[in-house]
Amino acid sequence: MRVQPAAYLRTTLPLDLSALETLDSGRYHSIWMPDHMVSFWPDSIWTPEFTDLATVSPSPHRCLDAMAVAAAAAVRTRNVPLVTSVVDTVRRHPALLAQSALTIDHLAEGRFILGLGCGETENTVPYGFDFSRPVSRFEEALQVIRLLWDSDGPVDFDGRFYRLTHARLDTEPFQGRPPRIWIGGSGPRTLELVGRYADGWWPTGAWTPEDYADKLAAVRRSAERAGRDPMAITPCIIQVCLIARDGAALAEVLSAPLVKAFLLQVSAEMLRAVGYEHPMGQDWRGYQDIDPATLTRERIVDFLDRVDPEAILAVVPHGTPAQVARVLAEFVDAGLRVPKILDYGAMAGLAYTAASAELVRETEDELMRLCGEVT
Repeated sequence: MRVQPAAYLRTTLPLDLSALETLDSGRYHSIWMPDHMVSFWPDSIWTPEFTDLATVSPSPHRCLDAMAVAAAAAVRTRNVPLVTSVVDTVRRHPALLAQSALTIDHLAEGRFILGLGCGETENTVPYGFDFSRPVSRFEEALQVIRLLWDSDGPVDFDGRFYRLTHARLDTEPFQGRPPRIWIGGSGPRTLELVGRYADGWWPTGAWTPEDYADKLAAVRRSAERAGRDPMAITPCIIQVCLIARDGAALAEVLSAPLVKAFLLQVSAEMLRAVGYEHPMGQDWRGYQDIDPATLTRERIVDFLDRVDPEAILAVVPHGTPAQVARVLAEFVDAGLRVPKILDYGAMAGLAYTAASAELVRETEDELMRLCGEVT
């Protein structure tokens, strides 16, 4: 199998679909589209005081519906698969997801992949959605989606979260094959669900190649127990990196408030495992504790003052394109086949955003040179 990078299509305003022709050229394995109500950056530091990115966008939360953007991308591309990364099953009923995915897959002529996850606090709780027992809810949603896709005629389903009575979805899949499902998640129960239901997987946290290999092995064991081909599940990752031309440029990136704010997405438990105390306290759960509207300026300024740049470097690949590619090659050795290289240095400011795309491209080129075809 070829190691091939994925690309992001931004699902925030201003919406720019002009890059789709380039992304559809064959370089990328797939195009991934995030689905959020809000971003991870606190409102309190999205101001010109902290970042010049705030001078060109009034908010970091100008998010669009990834399913709608995927539909638009479907009719403007011809070759590349399109993936939501990821839609949660809290905000959308699984019957609606099943129908929408079939619709987009017809528009894409079989290229749509429904990327699903359990959800995040910031996208659910502020809007009044019930975010209790998210993994159990997720499992039922997967069952409902598969049931509607696979059944011929009306179906019943009596679950804890969803109930169907003589429900039908007579829209046939494109050329008889339903869309593939990819799942994002890292917990033991979610990895079990990946093996049973998914065609692709990426972790929401795998900080080392060894950790990635362990989680992928759990997925494959689950697939074997379910009587599925474990090697047919595509192993992916969204890998946050800090890419720079040299050490001086890396130090500048690390001093930027929005780059420091990346640690908000990392749990205290994870940071302790690499030898650092979390600036938000020992009980911080990472992205599940982020509510951008309620993290006050005072709390975030205190957090920024406490951030040790070495703690960031301890959890993300960093350095020149060649150095980062060598680290990602270790993940390939652990089983990775489709990486999305996400350069967080782009959040250091407008000048860094402009340079980031080329740095990522160079890293992709070097990774493909190092890995090529793998078994």
